[in-house]
Amino acid sequence: MIFSSPSIRAAGRVVRVVALLAAAAPLGACSTFGGWWDSILGKKDETFVDQPADKLYNEGLYLLNNKHESSDAAKRFEEVDRQHPYSDWARKSLLMSAYSYYEARDYDSCIGAASRYITLHPGSPDAAYAQYLIAASNFDQIPDITRDQGRTEKAIASLEEVIRKYPNSEYATTARRKLESARDQLAGKEMLVGRYYMDKRDFTGAINRFKTVVTQYQTTRHVEEALERLTEAYMALGIVSEAQTAAAVLGHNFPDSKWYQDAYQLVKSNGLEPSENQGSWISRAFKKVGLG
Repeated sequence: MIFSSPSIRAAGRVVRVVALLAAAAPLGACSTFGGWWDSILGKKDETFVDQPADKLYNEGLYLLNNKHESSDAAKRFEEVDRQHPYSDWARKSLLMSAYSYYEARDYDSCIGAASRYITLHPGSPDAAYAQYLIAASNFDQIPDITRDQGRTEKAIASLEEVIRKYPNSEYATTARRKLESARDQLAGKEMLVGRYYMDKRDFTGAINRFKTVVTQYQTTRHVEEALERLTEAYMALGIVSEAQTAAAVLGHNFPDSKWYQDAYQLVKSNGLEPSENQGSWISRAFKKVGLG
């Protein structure tokens, strides 16, 4: 492992660990370090040649501990790999460069460094963290719900990869929480489009969107509204049995939901009662995941 403390439980803990390491592994006389720091400030493209791996590594830690120097820290860690390839320091520095890029919000560079680490060191205890950095980088780029959700789908795929490969790791626990949030985002997108179709009185188009939420994103917070909207859409099309089923399933699974109250009143206003048709796709969808 890179760090002397226990495995990182969240990305935010790394900086505190780094601070301890920097204090435990000083760079030498203050005057020497000061001269190095002055050179950094004066020369943006300084090339470092034949410097000891541990010195370069600790310089990277120092920079990483300064929140505004994460990009410079990443470059310093990369210098370890350039000057001392195939060394243990190079392995450690590759992962640290990935984390430094993550801190700098240079997500593409983070993903590149973390992916390289996994390729070169798949059996390392830190491979799980590298995989998590890839997922976190994609997750942090999830766009607003009104925009294309391609990045959200990519985040879901990479989060699922963390859970699949490292199911018992602490990173899998965090990945599961992020996965639920990402899935909620996709469900929200479907709801947004479904409401648009409802406003346009394209009830068939709306039903297709709400059906996606009910069948694919049933554990998200949007499923209650989706069932109520299905009640509305089916009632508008005169498909009464499906409307009654949507209302009944909503009431059975979410009896205290305000959306159930709306669905119940809609069905009741047409002289009907919520009644579940066991052959309906809605009923089957809920039984499939054990909610019905």
